[in-house]
Amino acid sequence: MEPVTSNDPHWPSAATLLRSAPDPQRRNVGLLGISTFTTSLTPRSSLSSPAAIRAALERYSTWSFSDQVDLADTMCLVDYGDVADPDGDDGSSRVASAVRKFDDSLELRILLGGDNAATWHALRALAGHDLAGWGLITLDAHLDNRDGQCNGSPVRQLLDAGLSAQHVVQIGVADFSNSPFYARRAHEAGVTVISRDALRHQSIEEAATHALVAAGAGGRPVYVDVDIDAADRSVVPGCPAAAPGGLSADEMRRFVRVITHGAQVRAIDLTEIDVALDSPDQRTVRLAALLVLEALTGLHRRQ
Repeated sequence: MEPVTSNDPHWPSAATLLRSAPDPQRRNVGLLGISTFTTSLTPRSSLSSPAAIRAALERYSTWSFSDQVDLADTMCLVDYGDVADPDGDDGSSRVASAVRKFDDSLELRILLGGDNAATWHALRALAGHDLAGWGLITLDAHLDNRDGQCNGSPVRQLLDAGLSAQHVVQIGVADFSNSPFYARRAHEAGVTVISRDALRHQSIEEAATHALVAAGAGGRPVYVDVDIDAADRSVVPGCPAAAPGGLSADEMRRFVRVITHGAQVRAIDLTEIDVALDSPDQRTVRLAALLVLEALTGLHRRQ
């Protein structure tokens, strides 16, 4: 039986941050669901991860003990709902239409997948005709530069559409999760790769800082893709492609907090959760909800 959540007025849940419109008295962050799934290389359910992540916010408070900050004092999470059928015909157009509804006051946009196809839709919609003027950082076990159009191809699709490879940094790329053909493709294109093995010799904070410098060179805006399969499979059973030996939940949280502190980061997505595969304790979805809160905390650290 699911425990009943508290209605203690002295312990407000993080779900109270959700609003239907921007608050001029607070720092506004947009939230949009892009629940892609039909082109996944691993068959997955159509259950909505964005809806599950929103519900999981009820499990957490608004208080960051380590930063001694109550997000409820300064933050507003403006919920723009979900894009209807982003995989279907004209799905990209529907994503673009939803993105155009973002308020100009937003300091950060959080996109909830869906599989990694959501990254292709979202960054292209945000960049419009200036894709070459953006940078991309991925936290992902995979290079995502396969042929075709699927959740394994968004980086290649974005590069083909005009994103500059010299401003793409991929962190957490894992052993036995890629192929030499696609590794050569990334290298020859000029993409910067910080492997999972490299992260055993440098902190996740150091990797994030390096990535921000490269992806944001010249003052360009940066999009961050957080693929949950960068995490160890034990902490994200609801991520079909996660493998043993990935990052800890703590490393995932620290990465998001540090990366969103970067003023050039305009948007971040959370992808590759299949709610139907999650454990009974919802550990995958609950980690994703915490990553939303870490993103808000990172933004709060900006001057």
